[in-house]
Amino acid sequence: MARTRLIQAIHDAVVEEMARDPKVIVYGEDVELSIVGDLRGVHEQFGHDRIRNTPICETTLTGMAVGLAAAGYHVVLQMMFANFMYTGMDAIGNQMSKLRLMTGGQMELPITIIATIGGGSSNAAQHSDTPYPMLMNLGGLNVAVPATPADAKGLTKTAIRSRNPCVILEPNGRGGELGEVPDGEHLVPFGKAAVRTEGDAVTVVAIGRMVRPALAAAAALAADGVNAEVIDPRTLVPFDAGGVLASVRKTGRLVVVDEARECCSAASQIAAVVAEQGFSSLKGPILRVTTPNVAIPYAPNAEAHVIPGEARIAAAVRALLGRGEDRGRGVPA
Repeated sequence: MARTRLIQAIHDAVVEEMARDPKVIVYGEDVELSIVGDLRGVHEQFGHDRIRNTPICETTLTGMAVGLAAAGYHVVLQMMFANFMYTGMDAIGNQMSKLRLMTGGQMELPITIIATIGGGSSNAAQHSDTPYPMLMNLGGLNVAVPATPADAKGLTKTAIRSRNPCVILEPNGRGGELGEVPDGEHLVPFGKAAVRTEGDAVTVVAIGRMVRPALAAAAALAADGVNAEVIDPRTLVPFDAGGVLASVRKTGRLVVVDEARECCSAASQIAAVVAEQGFSSLKGPILRVTTPNVAIPYAPNAEAHVIPGEARIAAAVRALLGRGEDRGRGVPA
């Protein structure tokens, strides 16, 4: 295995799929320069016919993706920040997510949108959202949230090969982190969660960038004799409900850590699924550790105050076990 940075893992996935399939094309804002870094050098390798800069107009970008995919291309659209999908939502919500159903399966839309999500880099309110709940609700998009370089590569390759539209959401501020990536062909299936650390006292489901602080919290809790099982869903659509329910049957307790805002978060959906299908296994309430319902502030100290971290996750687990007061829903004291 080679140790690779997360953005490099996505780069390698795109390059391998472009080399494998001449129908794979890439475009987006500043992709030739690749400010994000995940497509750096791809233009020099494949040329202007297969990777191209576009104007700053997300409505056009997402509409182009639908048209190109309908014409037989495998589209990779780099949208930089997930917030930019708000201005491209007409084609995403009304076309991309619905046309396969509306055409009775006659139209396939092999589209992969790549965008960064979350705070942690002082990119301010219009560049720091975690909007996957909006995408999950559409019902026609696969949504992947990799937390490691290996998963970033494997999920990106799976997305590009899919006949359905997929969204790969990169964790903001984590692209430079190193991790082992298997050599050779490496794909990660959608709908299969990963157990990052095993335990029997509480299940902690942590999404995307929240995996790292969840693992840090689990290590701190282990020092107190609390063995937390940390589960990384990897994909939110499809979601591995069976894997989470199996863990809850073992531990009897659930904490869901989600950088999305508390209202209508992915954490809310996961909590609802476990409450409906695994209620008899629960020994206490399900707790959510989320971002409060505010815009993400620019100031680093204010940003850190609202985004879930190790301390809030550990406090929520201790509260669930009757060892503390804070249930993790608010901002830290």
